[in-house]
Amino acid sequence: MSRRPPVIDWSADFDHLDPRWTENPYPIWDELRQKCPIAHTERFMGAYFATRYEDVRTIAYDTEHFSSRRPIVRETRPPLTPAPPITSDPPEHGPAKNVLLPVFTPEAINRHEPRTRDVCQGLIGRIAPKKSCDAAVEYAQEIPVRVIAHMLGVPEQDADQFRKWIKEILEIGIADHDVLMRAQKEMIAYFAEKIALRRADPQNDLISYLINARTEGRILSENHVNGTLRLLLIAGIDTTWSAIGSCLWHLAQHEEDRRRLRSEAGLMTSAIEEFLRAYAPVTMAREVVKQTQIGGCTFKLGHMVLLSFPAANRDPAVFPYADRVIIDRAQNRHAAFGLGIHRCVGSNLARMEIRIALTEWLAHFPEFRLDPDKVVTWSVGTVRGPRQLPLLLYA
Repeated sequence: MSRRPPVIDWSADFDHLDPRWTENPYPIWDELRQKCPIAHTERFMGAYFATRYEDVRTIAYDTEHFSSRRPIVRETRPPLTPAPPITSDPPEHGPAKNVLLPVFTPEAINRHEPRTRDVCQGLIGRIAPKKSCDAAVEYAQEIPVRVIAHMLGVPEQDADQFRKWIKEILEIGIADHDVLMRAQKEMIAYFAEKIALRRADPQNDLISYLINARTEGRILSENHVNGTLRLLLIAGIDTTWSAIGSCLWHLAQHEEDRRRLRSEAGLMTSAIEEFLRAYAPVTMAREVVKQTQIGGCTFKLGHMVLLSFPAANRDPAVFPYADRVIIDRAQNRHAAFGLGIHRCVGSNLARMEIRIALTEWLAHFPEFRLDPDKVVTWSVGTVRGPRQLPLLLYA
């Protein structure tokens, strides 16, 4: 990806794989929002990028002109591999999403808090004797992997394999078709085996739940179950570990916020919402299936759209002082979990994991900062979060 032609004009030739976008996209988005709110590129076989909240919202709600069947903008258009409900359009979307709602209610998620806390405390126990750590690799990236593995009923020992698939599908696979297809094939085979085992020996986990679920009176097809399990694994890991890592990255640089969160018990909820707004990890995609106009821009049939919830969350027309992180921000209707029918079904799970991860971390490490001798690196692609986060710890 580093050998890609450099971008000269972000408005007419943007590239979300460009190292400058990866390192710090916010100034790029701010410039586009003022000069060209909906950018276009001929890269990726044609793609658009909206920076204003209202335009992002309009696209997200418009299921007539924009399809969700391809949720990631890639160099090539691979064969459609359904992962309902995220790849589903109406009328199939509603029933597919309704299947998942009961297992992601606040009450259902509360049952996973003890396991999540145990995971966080165990990880902290390994880090505590040290004076430094990579908080992304050793902490943030471990929590959602273990929690979603527990919920699905798959071995936590397979975490390295899960991380490999996520990198191949969400990062490398954007530009490398062969890597993407191999990773998808491996995931399909992995869950096909787990589904077969649960059919023979049902357990109290999400695999067994989906096998026995009904939509409109019918059991789910094998492809539907497999696709949803792949979605839950990927979406349940990368988005949340990116959010946790970004929270720690911010707190490592802002002593006042760190100390307020430790001393003001009621502040954590609003702080998490503000971190989600300011560092929203997820940009989704839509495919233009019928030509239309939005915000003075004509969206051409067959082109893709980067539906940037992170850019929408930085729109000063909606969020005063949008470029500042205000952990007690009172009004905060951010779009970190999406807008429209595809709003994230796992938002309760993500919030719970972030809350426990930060609470446990701050309880054990009251003071910490970025290691000035090492480099923070960020993920490439449409899910943004630190992949290496070297910290110095002061117990």
